[in-house]
Amino acid sequence: MKVHVPPIKSQGIKTKLVLWIRSLVPPEFSGIWIEPFMGTGVVGFNLAGQRALLCDTNPHLIDFYTAISEKRITPGVVRKYLEEEGAQLRIVGESHYYSIRDRFNKQHNPLDFLFLSRASFNGMIRFNQKGRYNVPFCRKPNRFSPAYVTKIVNQVEYVSNVILTKDITFSCQGFEKTIDLATHNDIIYCDPPYIGRHADYYNGWDDTYERNLFQSLSASPGKFILSTWHHNDYRANEYIDLLWSQFNIITHEHFYHVGANERNRNPMVEAIVTNIDLSAFEFVEPVKPVQLQLFEERAGFDS
Repeated sequence: MKVHVPPIKSQGIKTKLVLWIRSLVPPEFSGIWIEPFMGTGVVGFNLAGQRALLCDTNPHLIDFYTAISEKRITPGVVRKYLEEEGAQLRIVGESHYYSIRDRFNKQHNPLDFLFLSRASFNGMIRFNQKGRYNVPFCRKPNRFSPAYVTKIVNQVEYVSNVILTKDITFSCQGFEKTIDLATHNDIIYCDPPYIGRHADYYNGWDDTYERNLFQSLSASPGKFILSTWHHNDYRANEYIDLLWSQFNIITHEHFYHVGANERNRNPMVEAIVTNIDLSAFEFVEPVKPVQLQLFEERAGFDS
């Protein structure tokens, strides 16, 4: 299976974990794939079955993918836009990035959102308390080379094809409302901000949100798969023991290219928390890094 990268990218994107997540989806699954935190959409666009509900509280993410579903944004539109704005970026320099950022904060054009997500510092998507995008420029005036534009256009085309061939609904709403819609036939995939990891999120994330998420998933009749962090070299995620330990937990090490300083870019042990029965797997203990191969084989990594 080839994992396709979506046009919107950000720190913490789950591209390298899609196959691991896929391995937990029962082969007979035919319900609705539900995501309360769709983010970039990388998991949903790669793993959703015929029906999906993809939600987020960030209206700009939802607006962008809704515009694709309504054909207001097409591969051709994206190419023309990025070629024009990329040319201006090369001529004018970083001040053009900030003019696009100012325009986006006033008009909320989804194409400007795409531009910012691909030209911002360190691939960050961050908003201040007033809801204004505030990430600085990546300091690469030649960012939108012809090859890079074509890469993004191809990503838009892939997402467009997925949306056109499946029944996908996009909605800007809170995670509680989204989880409440799940039935016993559905799978809920949750990728919330990682508690205690200083992750940026449109509405913030704290102890209250984490506990509310735990309560919502615990009460849901649906099956759920939750991405979170387990530990790194310096500390552990205390909420694993405080909340999530009553469910099945599997782990593996993952390296995040996050942080402006190289010394801050460290491996972290990812965790998946799930209420899916793991008895069909060849193990019941938490997965160690070397056991990731079991998941890759089950997910058809070599196919």
